[in-house]
Parts: sequence; structure tokens; C-alpha cells
Amino acid sequence: MAFTAITKNTGISVKKIKPVADLVRGKNVEAALQALGFMVSPAAAQVANVVKSAAASAEDEETSRPSDLHIVAIHASEGTRIKRFRPRARGKVGRVTRNNSRIIVVVDEEERDLG
Repeated sequence: MAFTAITKNTGISVKKIKPVADLVRGKNVEAALQALGFMVSPAAAQVANVVKSAAASAEDEETSRPSDLHIVAIHASEGTRIKRFRPRARGKVGRVTRNNSRIIVVVDEEERDLG
């Protein structure tokens, strides 16, 4: 059974999260967390938190260990944009948009070969 974790309004743009998500897609949860722990990017910390959350929900429901789980799907999509204004010359105003994103992680138990 697959378990999902979602985080919204991360404060980081999708452009910065996608390379990190591509790095851990399809990996074992423990290996993914270890790889994310060595990255200095704030996006890696956000992705690690979502992966931990998905693994924790899988442990609670199904009593499966993180060593048995792997990341089936992970993707980042655009969230709401925060719109702000900044003063400019001659009494004009400049618009500033801050991009947010949402991260979705799906983990599932690995299928074991018995043969």
C-alpha cells in the first residue's frame, strides 16, 4: 500500500526543488535521507522532511520499516505566489512575486524476490 506526504507553501521555487527531487526518485528511503543529509541546499532539507513524514506514516499504518520502503513518486509543482510591492523611482511601484511550491512524495514497500 502506498503512502503519501504533501507539503505546501515551502517558500522555495519549483526550479530549485526539481533537481533535488530527481536525485532521490526511485531510491530506498534510508539511502535518500542519507544523500539529502549531505546536501547543503535548503531545498534538500524540505524534501528530506517530506520523505521522513511519508516514511513515518507508513510505519504507523503498516508497521513497515524504513529499510523496506522506497520512493515510488516524488514531484514538485507550483504553489501560490506571494505578491508584494517595492517602491521605485518617481513615485512608481515595482511588483515582486515570490514563488512557492508544493512537494508530493509517495512511498511504498519494496517487492521482494522469493526465488
